[in-house]
Amino acid sequence: MKRWIGVGLALALGAAVVLALLLGNGGDGGGEQRTLTTVRGVIGSEKKPFFDDPAVRAAFARHGLRVDVDTAGSREIATTVDLRPYDFAFPSSVPAAEKIRQSRRIARTYSPFYSPMAIATFQPIVDVLAKAGVVHDSGAGYQVLDLRRFLGLVAKGTRWDTLPGNASYRARKRVLLTTTDVRTSNSAAMYLAATSYVANGDDVVTSRAQVAEVARTVAPLFLDQGYSESSTEAPFEDYLALGIGKTPMVVIYEAQYAARLFAGGGAIRPDMRLIYPAPTVLSKHTLVPLTDRAAEVGRLLQEDPEFARLAARYGFRTADPKVFANLVTKTKAPIAGSLVDVVEPPAYDRLEDLVSTIERSYLAGAKPSS
Repeated sequence: MKRWIGVGLALALGAAVVLALLLGNGGDGGGEQRTLTTVRGVIGSEKKPFFDDPAVRAAFARHGLRVDVDTAGSREIATTVDLRPYDFAFPSSVPAAEKIRQSRRIARTYSPFYSPMAIATFQPIVDVLAKAGVVHDSGAGYQVLDLRRFLGLVAKGTRWDTLPGNASYRARKRVLLTTTDVRTSNSAAMYLAATSYVANGDDVVTSRAQVAEVARTVAPLFLDQGYSESSTEAPFEDYLALGIGKTPMVVIYEAQYAARLFAGGGAIRPDMRLIYPAPTVLSKHTLVPLTDRAAEVGRLLQEDPEFARLAARYGFRTADPKVFANLVTKTKAPIAGSLVDVVEPPAYDRLEDLVSTIERSYLAGAKPSS
């Protein structure tokens, strides 16, 4: 009996060693049948949990790959990050990816998944803004925030405690959406893209002359917030942990909220709500391969059904809408099935002009509007 126990333990130990070699970094003792090629990338922070998932790492390993990632803001990836150590860049928007593609003269990019920009808030806030005519039902099972009317409130310096019929959130601070720092973060830049469209007479900003005019309207959306976090995860974590007092409304990727709903566990409480800005923009996560071996990472993420299923678990919509829709149905998540009021962001140069104009106001010490 002891002999068979010993044999069993030896087999178990051997299996563990094999698994460690498979998932370890390739070339350092990986077996002949599965030597992993390490591919390094720099990505937006919102994708880090996906790439860290053991199931995702195992899926890459089955294709002979070990994918290691660092994080940075999407604007930083396109402008200031030294890309020489990396095999791919994976910002969270098409404009940033296009900037990298053009500067590196790269022929092909991959857009494996996307996420609409959304707003995480609470039922009392929804009720107050509905009375003010700023939030209304879409007619398709979800609620929307009318950006034109919202910009009107911001332009007047409206405070929460002055909104008519507001008995549930009597805060004296201004009516604003919490965002990340527009100078570094893609989620704030996507909010800028949507609001600039409205401020430009419902049209995409295409010229420097339009930039100057639009910036006067949209700059207070960011300047009046005070300090802003650089990572998209930080304000969303404040929303989850600290509640309505700290963060009544925060601009997020729909994927952040959906991932929590899909995972269960009670992180999304009964009074929390997900609404959508009208119009909204899609954050198209776009991988730019900087080396030949990174192209396989992009291809797998975009074409392999296993990676689509794994991405959907993290709230990302993929090329196959049924994958995400099935999870919504299974979990009964209160998430929009499809969105109609979607606009395109400005081209990279114009979006950069808008960000730079707001950045100059920051550096000049612009004071919040009264």
